[in-house]
Amino acid sequence: SVPRRTLRSVCGALVKGVISATSWFCFRGLSASNNRNREDSWFKSLFVRKVDPRKDAHSHLLAKKEDNNLYKIQFHNVKPECLEAYNTLCDQVLPSIHADSAYPCELVGTWNTWYGEQDQAVHLWRYRGGYPALTEVMNKLKNNKDFLEYRKERGKMLLSRRNQLLLEFSFWNEPVPRDGPNIYELRSYQLRPGTMIEWGNYWARAISYRQHNREAVGGFFSQIGNLYMVHHLWAYKDLQSREDTRNAAWQHEGWDEVVYYTVPLIQHMESRIMIPLKASPLQ
Repeated sequence: SVPRRTLRSVCGALVKGVISATSWFCFRGLSASNNRNREDSWFKSLFVRKVDPRKDAHSHLLAKKEDNNLYKIQFHNVKPECLEAYNTLCDQVLPSIHADSAYPCELVGTWNTWYGEQDQAVHLWRYRGGYPALTEVMNKLKNNKDFLEYRKERGKMLLSRRNQLLLEFSFWNEPVPRDGPNIYELRSYQLRPGTMIEWGNYWARAISYRQHNREAVGGFFSQIGNLYMVHHLWAYKDLQSREDTRNAAWQHEGWDEVVYYTVPLIQHMESRIMIPLKASPLQ
């Protein structure tokens, strides 16, 4: 029989050998895996586009550089029985602020929603000079008795109100007064966070497909209020003209690609068909 001491020695040697072999194979496997990972990473780096970090804000990349316009859009939900009186009040007061050179602001357009949220008024203002101009207007209106009386009367007619501060896309037209009659469509898009630059890149090309009937009025993106919000403002002679114009866009090569790539960027979208009030520069 084999002595116990010898048997223990043999078994110990075998165990050490197994452990050593296992460790070696694990080490070789780990090394090979690391090498493959490094090779895969290097290989992928040849084809994957690396995004350079940017220090510019979206507003600097997308907004117009040659001017410093800030826009405010207001949504007023009016008591149904007060809508006519509300419109009359707006037609009396808003043009006076627009026409007064002491106020660095302009009334771009004012509308009632025809299709969409009912009994709603939408006002769009432009402040030439950005935030300082906005602050100057707000401070001056605090001492404007006619405006304070307007706000007091307006408050009795409203169910709710909200607003947003906007910048205009560099590739859109600046809204300018136009003769009517027209209907206006405000298409509002809530984008997925982080997709504003991508949206702008596609629409910088897409806008050329939608200029043939002068339907493109203005394009804006939010700075304060609901963020990652885009508003496109269009003008049409009537609803049938809108339908014909939108269908014609599909005949242009490239429009389908824009729609295909921008739809996944949208979380929510809304369309309002609006009728201008008498005081609106956009008729």
